[in-house]
Amino acid sequence: MLYDPSRLLLIAGPCSLEGEATCRPVAEALTKLGEQFPELNIVFKGSFDKANRTSLGSKRGPGIEEGMALHALIKKDYGFPCLTDIHLPEQCAPVGEVCDALQIPAFLCRQTDLLVAAAETGKVVNVKKGQFLSPYEMEFVVKKLEGAGAAEIWQTERGTTFGYQNLVVDMRSFSLMGAFGHPTVFDATHSVQLPGAADGQSGGQREFVPALARAALAAGANGLFIETHPDPAKALSDGPSQIPLAELPALIESCLSIWQAMR
Repeated sequence: MLYDPSRLLLIAGPCSLEGEATCRPVAEALTKLGEQFPELNIVFKGSFDKANRTSLGSKRGPGIEEGMALHALIKKDYGFPCLTDIHLPEQCAPVGEVCDALQIPAFLCRQTDLLVAAAETGKVVNVKKGQFLSPYEMEFVVKKLEGAGAAEIWQTERGTTFGYQNLVVDMRSFSLMGAFGHPTVFDATHSVQLPGAADGQSGGQREFVPALARAALAAGANGLFIETHPDPAKALSDGPSQIPLAELPALIESCLSIWQAMR
């Protein structure tokens, strides 16, 4: 299993893979982070296609071929297991040949064919709870994956729609979803998004990431999902919610103190 209950799961990387010039600095920083904090179980993440952008003109990423080449590079040169989003059933098999974990985007968490195809790869399936779902309803998503023979399932909380262009996090989610028998993860950076609030793009409030991440661990989350970038202002997507790479060690140190206290 990729999940190790004796270490804090940290899924981290840029929102969009962008290119080698972005991926390498992030992977190098994560390598140092792992050396500094051996109690971390680090998984590198990056999306080859941001298929649910607000605007038709928004940049979507390098595409599946270049994206898988970048993930293969990270695995070879830095040794991290890799995770990426998939959006169509036919993407699952080729992505599963490279990546160790396939992620179901929140908007697609009820798409049965996608869930089944991801489970059939034999890789970890990390499914994000839809912004429109209660934590109770994730039981049915999990049962689909279990029924399709998923080897390992992670459940990720990323906030619930609250009015217009705002998300809130119900800290009960980690206990409720944890009762389904699979690890829970808190998506700390997407939970501070302001969807569509920045003139056709998603805004964000990264200043709230530390407080929410620590609260989620105190509430029982088994891992964190944090998007990070060397210069978020220049990121191709979700810049306002990504954590500057230089700020990541201090954030993780504070989160680890909460996780260790809870254990």
